[in-house]
Amino acid sequence: MTDPDDPFRHHPGLRGRIADPETSFWRGFRPADLDATVIAQGGTADWRFTDAQIEAARRAFFADHAGRDLWVFAYGSLMWDPGFRFAEVRRGHAAGYARSFCLRDDLGGRGTRDAPGLMAALDRGAGCEGLVFHLSTADFDAETAILWRREMIAPAYLPVMVAVETAQGPVSALSFAADPAAPMIRTDLTRAEQVRLLSTGKGVLGTSLHYIETLVAQLDTMGIHDPHVAGLLAEARQAAAAVPRLADQATDP
Repeated sequence: MTDPDDPFRHHPGLRGRIADPETSFWRGFRPADLDATVIAQGGTADWRFTDAQIEAARRAFFADHAGRDLWVFAYGSLMWDPGFRFAEVRRGHAAGYARSFCLRDDLGGRGTRDAPGLMAALDRGAGCEGLVFHLSTADFDAETAILWRREMIAPAYLPVMVAVETAQGPVSALSFAADPAAPMIRTDLTRAEQVRLLSTGKGVLGTSLHYIETLVAQLDTMGIHDPHVAGLLAEARQAAAAVPRLADQATDP
């Protein structure tokens, strides 16, 4: 008999495949933690939003959401390490969006100025398969604060509410879409440039190659085949194999 309080009741195969929020790197993360890394790489102290700006933006976005629960649609690293407590996880499809490798990172996360990296963002497209997490009302304030400090640390994303179809019914979910005005968002990258960034980028969070490897592994667990992402991974592995020193893969926190 299925336990109605089990977060993995719809997808038991994800148990052990999603990091425990209580021990996640992101649970205790503060934006200032990355300041020294960014400045050491030639960045300036104003590279990110201030803590006050981040919190004000969160409160403004949720101004009409008080007292309600929340769903969060994950398409990238949130799929395996959300960092926030959740009461339920489902596979979901967001129409009108697509997973796009357009987030160029040279701030030290998964890339540096000498070796920029690449991660996925949510852009307009034909549809995106991912996971949707349910946050309970009791956890809303504390858990969305953790999420905002992570996703809205600097110009890159726009918080959006997206319609997500799941086998258990439709939900409206928060997600983070690419901000076309942000310098980190590079929708003009060629396939060759994407492969190069994925194969060489490395920062304090790990390598860009490990990022896309983990993403594909999580998609495989859910039976989701994304030929574009799988193709990028295959090409990035080939490119990385040609540079032996990059075989030292950092581990996700």
